[in-house]
Amino acid sequence: MFYLKTIIFIGTNKSGSSREATKAAEKLGFFTVLFTNNAKQLEQRRTYPDIHKMVLIDTSNIDAMKDEIDHLQRIGLSIQSIVSFVDPFVHIASMLCDEFCHNVTSSTAIEIMEDKEQTRRLLQNQSYSPKFVLLKPYEKYVANMTFPIIVKSPKSTGSKDVLLAKDPQQLQQHIAFLQSKHPQENVMLEEYMDGPQYLVEALVYQRQPHLIGVMEQEITQGQRFIITGYGVLSHLSQEMKTSLEEVLQSIVTALHIENGALHLELRLTTQGWKLIEINPRISGGAMNRMLAAAFGFNLVEETLKLHVGQVPMIQPKYRKFIYTKYVIVERRGILEKVIGKNRAMKTKGVVGVYVKPKKGTLLTPPLSMGHRYAYVIAEGDTLAEAKNNAVTAAKEIKFILKV
Repeated sequence: MFYLKTIIFIGTNKSGSSREATKAAEKLGFFTVLFTNNAKQLEQRRTYPDIHKMVLIDTSNIDAMKDEIDHLQRIGLSIQSIVSFVDPFVHIASMLCDEFCHNVTSSTAIEIMEDKEQTRRLLQNQSYSPKFVLLKPYEKYVANMTFPIIVKSPKSTGSKDVLLAKDPQQLQQHIAFLQSKHPQENVMLEEYMDGPQYLVEALVYQRQPHLIGVMEQEITQGQRFIITGYGVLSHLSQEMKTSLEEVLQSIVTALHIENGALHLELRLTTQGWKLIEINPRISGGAMNRMLAAAFGFNLVEETLKLHVGQVPMIQPKYRKFIYTKYVIVERRGILEKVIGKNRAMKTKGVVGVYVKPKKGTLLTPPLSMGHRYAYVIAEGDTLAEAKNNAVTAAKEIKFILKV
């Protein structure tokens, strides 16, 4: 029997890094299978030509997925890897890969990175770890931390359930909110760290961590902390490069990571780097596109190569200043139309524009990263020029809402 070399993906979004991964797998010559719990994706099957087989399945049901993988093997598919680029399926995909194929990554490390509580406990003695307190379900806060305080769910992703408390009354409100929303989970309190925030994309290959890209983040603080801008640093000072490599190496050693992608969010404080969180995958949204624009390689493609035992090629082909500006809305309403996309595309320095929602979609002020509705990627001769080009173009995009 002829066996088709296959990669199974657990979940994908319609766009962004996870979708670019399925396209990269097809480009690399693999048969692509998607396990999805989103029936709408099967209804829109024609918009996913890069996915060769789509299976509607409960992606939280491990046994159901095992049965389906058995079936796929019986009909002649040779499973080379099982992966996910989407929260919260990275660990599930890795566990399935342990059973059905050769897994070059560590399921244990991925599980720890997906859980902020486990991450904090493991790294609590490191200089880059902030002070934190864990409250058990229904436990009252009695410790003495300095305000403001970050209140979060250890399982939160994409800025969901991450709140800022400026005084004791607000703190108790946030704790009560999270304890009622997640009654079986702990609540984490962390010291608020002041200073510029950075996102670090990294790839570990044969226990050697590689800094892929460092982005300075622009934070918009409404009801949640939402990242609305990313400036790719095309060159790092030796001091910044060395200090980030030390933090990254420490994390890779503590977690025993041999291979895999991850990203860190850090703040540069007067006491040095402070770790906000780790995630065991490339960032979603525009991240893969902006890294490609800055350095000339496709990170999700190189990550897939790593998963199937090939050597990832992550040497920059060039270094450009790139800035990505996201567009959010300030009021709630039904989308009637979007104007300005073509004008944004023609603006100086723009290399990419993406508008997410379709007519009839309910748009809201952001409560998570998923409520960012468009982005513009632009280049410039300096980072300031790239930012100016991106911001200028993003202002052209307008969402006309029916309240």
